[in-house]
Amino acid sequence: MNSVLPLLAQGAQQMGFTLSASQLEQFQLYYEMLTDWNSRINLTSITEYEEVQRRHFLDSLTVGATLRAELQGIADGAAPPSGYKVVDVGTGAGFPGVPLKILWPQIALTLSDSVGKKTIFLRELTDALGLRGVKVATARAEELGRDKAQREQYDLALARAVAALPVLCEYCLPLVRVGGRLLAPKKGDISQELAQAERAAPVLGGTVAEQHSFLLPGEEEKRTVVVVRKLSPTPPGYPRRVGLPKLRPLGE
Repeated sequence: MNSVLPLLAQGAQQMGFTLSASQLEQFQLYYEMLTDWNSRINLTSITEYEEVQRRHFLDSLTVGATLRAELQGIADGAAPPSGYKVVDVGTGAGFPGVPLKILWPQIALTLSDSVGKKTIFLRELTDALGLRGVKVATARAEELGRDKAQREQYDLALARAVAALPVLCEYCLPLVRVGGRLLAPKKGDISQELAQAERAAPVLGGTVAEQHSFLLPGEEEKRTVVVVRKLSPTPPGYPRRVGLPKLRPLGE
């Protein structure tokens, strides 16, 4: 059994990922910086050692397992190819984007959050972890999606615990290239969100395609990663102005 982050190492193995000693050291440093900075700025309510491994690190790796399944037979070894462009919208303390970057250093990652204190943490974190090919943006999701330099530039968009699925579709699908994906980790009963997202996604050029379920060690409630595929360009009117996607979600 690993002395560093044993729950993470075991849970990752169950998902089919073997984390190296250096990767576990990066996750350990991540934990230490997260709890240190959290004493000064509000990053997370989850700080206990095992709970961070389970509810932050392993929860993030469910997105990796979903992407691997999506890429099966497309990319070498069902891992993203070098330069695969990923944007994590409303990333907060870096979840799920930073764990995926530790897992797959070859991806090109953009971390976006509207809170400047959090993006300062993210810059310090990615520098301390020695992660290359990471950009950090302080911006609202609606602003990012209207930025011509960002719009429809990404292979994959991620959004965790940011908003309901139809809102996430409007935040994220404008950023995804045609043929790319949105992966949204969720937990609990999401049947109503799914029904609304199934109506909202086509308006934005997407379709709700798959749901992948996971049971993390020590938990009874399943996690679900929802896959939304981008089929056609997002119309120029989306995303709507700041605040409107949450105030008046598509698909209601």
